Amino acid sequence: MAPVVVGVSLKMYFGYARAREWFSSIADLARDSEALKSGDVELFVIPSFVAIPAAIDTLDGTDVVVGAQDLFWDDNGAYTGEVSGVELAELGVGVVEVGHAERRRIFAETEEIVAAKTTAALRNGIAPVLCIGEIHQGEADAAARDVIRQLRSALHGAPAGRVIVAYEPVWAIGAAEPASADHIRAVCAELRTVLDSMDGRDGSSVIYGGSAGPGLLTTLGSDVDGLFLGRFAHDPTALGSVLDEAATLAESAVRS
Repeated sequence: MAPVVVGVSLKMYFGYARAREWFSSIADLARDSEALKSGDVELFVIPSFVAIPAAIDTLDGTDVVVGAQDLFWDDNGAYTGEVSGVELAELGVGVVEVGHAERRRIFAETEEIVAAKTTAALRNGIAPVLCIGEIHQGEADAAARDVIRQLRSALHGAPAGRVIVAYEPVWAIGAAEPASADHIRAVCAELRTVLDSMDGRDGSSVIYGGSAGPGLLTTLGSDVDGLFLGRFAHDPTALGSVLDEAATLAESAVRS
């Protein structure tokens, strides 16, 4: 059975000291979680670049995967300010966020850039957390067509390897409420079907982000493979609640 996947991106909300305190709290959660230890639940956390070494050090000995929020599409060269997949892999980074709506909007990342970064991640043995989502709220079938196009574009010509597809409707990011459960189920089901049809994507997952928080995973059940959390996970207690939901969901899947 594939694990229930829970991910957290800290974006640029934490300073270095606060991030280290948060890592310590997450390490405590991980040590107490039998579901993480057994592999029934997978947790990844994505801090800022400067906090990655501290995260890896603090979470050493736990089953938490540390990720990065971005990478460059080339492995080396005269690219001031950029960070390569080679260096991230050397540090021990296991996942990397690619194509988040904020990167596309603020930094004008095109689908070609997202595809190049997805390829760079897989080339270096790092699982891309591929963020895709429609801009405007609408019907689920139209949203599914849009995100499937984004998925195919990002993975066109990419090396084999695991991909974590994070379905994040742009209109739901930072909103008071996530997308409706029916909308999430319908779109994620279509994404799952397409992803399963692709060669070389064994172990891949489809998770939901966009104002995701405690209670949502229980509502969605096995219709998604997990959640991608933002601000709700800044409180370790809230993250602990989501991990408990994930453990219950994983246990139910085993029994069925």
